[in-house]
Amino acid sequence: MEKQLQELRHLASPAENRRTDTGIPRVAMVQGEIPRHRLSAVYEPMINLILTGSKTMTVGERTLAYNPATYFVMSVDLPAVGAVHPSATGEPYLAVSLTLHPPTVAKLISDLPEQTSSRPFSSGFSIAPVSDELLDAWVRMLRLMGQPAEIAALAPAYEREILFRVLQGPLGWMLRDIAAPDAALARIGIAIQWIRENFARPLRVEALAEMAALSVSAFHRHFKAVTTLSPIQYQKQVRLLHARTLLMAGEGNATSVAFGVGYESPNQFSREYARQFGLPPSKDVLRLRGEAA
Repeated sequence: MEKQLQELRHLASPAENRRTDTGIPRVAMVQGEIPRHRLSAVYEPMINLILTGSKTMTVGERTLAYNPATYFVMSVDLPAVGAVHPSATGEPYLAVSLTLHPPTVAKLISDLPEQTSSRPFSSGFSIAPVSDELLDAWVRMLRLMGQPAEIAALAPAYEREILFRVLQGPLGWMLRDIAAPDAALARIGIAIQWIRENFARPLRVEALAEMAALSVSAFHRHFKAVTTLSPIQYQKQVRLLHARTLLMAGEGNATSVAFGVGYESPNQFSREYARQFGLPPSKDVLRLRGEAA
């Protein structure tokens, strides 16, 4: 396993301290310290593999920590707060990720013997021990960065292999639920997608429950199981994260941004912003810009 990790570290060494394109569809890498506002975001479904250092991911009240002995799977869009750390010997944090593409997952599953999910309403993010077979697949994938002419022909096969190894592991049920339109995770995902696209609009839980084909009480229960958040809390976090992005980009002051993301009261926005990020909007942006500088 260590030999595979060493090669992966070498292959991913050109990564920067932001999401770095590899030239391979849906595959990215990142290295070093990452500004905290970039680690507070709505994360897309993905498989994430740490090569050096460690990372914590917090969604709602749940925090998971993982390192090169584990990999991370997120099966729905989730607002999360991340923190990365160098290794004990000082090497910078280094990781690679594969964004999950449901049609690709579904095609792979259709080619395999039928297997039902055994955990229909469970968390939308989790970690598992990494295997030699999964690392082998990642090595073959990242080697393509040095052979760009081969990407179109071979990357789809290596992506299937990575997905297959995850399907064979303890988190395989998460990928199966992504690909099954009637699975619990997929139905909650419909509501999540609506909130993400319409976060500035008033939220009616009854309408979301209807989208997910669940009773209101069942929808609340299952939404919380998948995201660790209530629908209202999820919407609030998406609003605040979007507001922070707008403020960092200089696209308005706290009042205009508050109205733009759906708040009716700028004072309430400032209170909830400070509760989420530790400082009121103007002071938080000054701190983040200072860190970036």
